[in-house]
Amino acid sequence: MIRIGMLTSGGDCQSLNATMRGVAKALYEIYEDVEIVGFEEGYKGLIYADYRIMTPRDFSGILTEGGTILGTSRQPFKQMRIPDENGLDKVESMKQTYKKLRLSCLVVLGGNGSQKTANLLREEGLNVIGLPKTIDNDLWGTDETFGFQSAVEIATSSIDAIHTTAASHGRVFIVEIMGHGAGHLTLHAGIAGGADIVLIPEIPYNIEKIVDALKKRTKAGKRFSIIAVAEGAVAQDEAGLSKKKLQKKRENEPIYPSIAYRIGAQITEMTGQEVRVTVPGHVQRGGSPCPYDRVLSSRLGAAAAEMIRDGKFGVMVSMQGHKVTATPLEEVAGKLKTVDPDGELVRQARLLGISFGD
Repeated sequence: MIRIGMLTSGGDCQSLNATMRGVAKALYEIYEDVEIVGFEEGYKGLIYADYRIMTPRDFSGILTEGGTILGTSRQPFKQMRIPDENGLDKVESMKQTYKKLRLSCLVVLGGNGSQKTANLLREEGLNVIGLPKTIDNDLWGTDETFGFQSAVEIATSSIDAIHTTAASHGRVFIVEIMGHGAGHLTLHAGIAGGADIVLIPEIPYNIEKIVDALKKRTKAGKRFSIIAVAEGAVAQDEAGLSKKKLQKKRENEPIYPSIAYRIGAQITEMTGQEVRVTVPGHVQRGGSPCPYDRVLSSRLGAAAAEMIRDGKFGVMVSMQGHKVTATPLEEVAGKLKTVDPDGELVRQARLLGISFGD
């Protein structure tokens, strides 16, 4: 009998269940005798041996179900080598759980931090395969991550819904989209939703340029404007500042809930225009996966099962072009895939008249 461990780690997204289902269904097809061990709440379950033996019934009917049937938690990579409050060596404990259960492989569904820990376990001698999960699409080594397209649809729907009320009231509306260090989600949703200004971390903005773009629209007879801003967007005069220097620079400024509110207040102060802020927040992670993600998740899951069969461990299943392939975990770990400021998509967005505030 072959025994496979599986866990979902970090923030949730719409396609975790669909991906686990893909892995499981393919494993059941490949092997006559296979047992899948599901760890509860991500790496926490592996550390403290909190698991359950899963059956084919567990994976039935979950293709369209959002969230994760195993639960998830954030276990920061930088704390993995630090003993817990009881002095437990977390890395050693994960290794012991793996060996005690006689696992042939551990399948990790997660984003950047999760894949770093997966690589750590690979370095410790465990057979590990990663699957690329994040709505931010910022994982190195893959063109696409599952969850991204579903989040794009929700973020785009938020911008779509703002259009009618913005047109009715003739105001400036700011929609804040998730994405701390990468602007893929905001860029795609901004283009799809017809935003007039798109602000992403990779292209630091100048508030005066934003105001100029708004004035240009007003002069052209446009009654409203929509700004899609990534939660990690940064001003040009603050880009590159350390957290300490940034706090010092802002010590005499009002404290705003998020970047969207700060930009909104600055626009009102400089133009007198009414500004409204909408923050979809974790709604972008919720609901059912879109059809595209269901197909992507099924493909990635099935490919993971094939790699287990072929003994191809220490990799993250990835998409390059339209083909499923594998990227070594050591290449993925610690790298962030960001938007290319001079790339094709940004260039085409500019040709459509979208301002990036620079």
